[in-house]
Amino acid sequence: MGLPESARLLADLVAVPSPTRHEADAARMLADRLPRFGWSGSHLDGAGNVVAERGTGDKELVLLSHIDTVPGGPEVMITDEVIRGRGSVDAKGPCCAMAVAGGSVPVPEGWRITFVAAVGEEIDSRGARFRMPLHSPMACVIGEPTGSDGVAISYRGRILFDIKGEDEGAHRSGSPGPITDSVMAASSIIDITRNMGKGWSVAIMEMEGHEAGKRSTTITMDLRTPLGADQEELELMISETAAAYGVRSEIIEYVPPYGVHKSDPVIRAFRNAIRDCGRTPRILAKQGTCDFNVLSPWGCHMGAYGPGNSMYDHSSDEQIPVSEYLKGIEVLKLALPRIMASI
Repeated sequence: MGLPESARLLADLVAVPSPTRHEADAARMLADRLPRFGWSGSHLDGAGNVVAERGTGDKELVLLSHIDTVPGGPEVMITDEVIRGRGSVDAKGPCCAMAVAGGSVPVPEGWRITFVAAVGEEIDSRGARFRMPLHSPMACVIGEPTGSDGVAISYRGRILFDIKGEDEGAHRSGSPGPITDSVMAASSIIDITRNMGKGWSVAIMEMEGHEAGKRSTTITMDLRTPLGADQEELELMISETAAAYGVRSEIIEYVPPYGVHKSDPVIRAFRNAIRDCGRTPRILAKQGTCDFNVLSPWGCHMGAYGPGNSMYDHSSDEQIPVSEYLKGIEVLKLALPRIMASI
């Protein structure tokens, strides 16, 4: 039977690897294909994002997903039923679904729709950060996998930080040294975080230690924070805990948690669209952190939506059923006009 053109777009994009900082080939392919789906002015901006537009009104609806992926993943496999490969769920599936739906819906007078397939989301969100000062949207939909029957109202924040220590060297029998001290500090931060309650988590991302005369270590940690977290208190806890073990902390990045109310016009539009497709909408508080958080300073109406089961994010078996992807497009085609009509 073969894939419909909307699904072929996703299949072809998944077939082009685009790990973070190596998105250019996939970005050019997507930019070249967007005019087929109703978009104008498709181009790559100064950060390498794919950008396209429809309409010329003053009110702007931004549809932003990301084209980069984590490395690795399963071998690409395309059938009439399943698209398998890195990015099929996170987030080329949501990205392509927004491109297809956003290119087909009517644009009301006074509105314009901007589509962005952003680079760098999996590391530093440099694509979204590049776009932030260029827009003042009335509404924004972030393309992330929520399932075709789900819509996300919040994402946790995060503090990315290093625990570092070094000395001039000593015998381990008398001085365990900064490698051991840094591990002890990291372990203490893990214990403290576990006792903070629901919504808090922390993980070690990388560890590196050297002993060759001088001794040094760096442990990179990722602490996820719920709504209501206090940045200053958390950074103080990290620095004081590190100091208690004779090492130091360095904050790499802070991304605040962010959420909207379930009655936000964007969320309401998706809830109603999902119902109209014969499903029961799920309202999600997501445990990760994404461009939803980064773009929160826009202060506009916002929600996150996209087909795909997030349990496959970053997995060795990442895949999306074609039927799920097409359902996501159907929901988007109903929701986007309602967003613009309600604001």
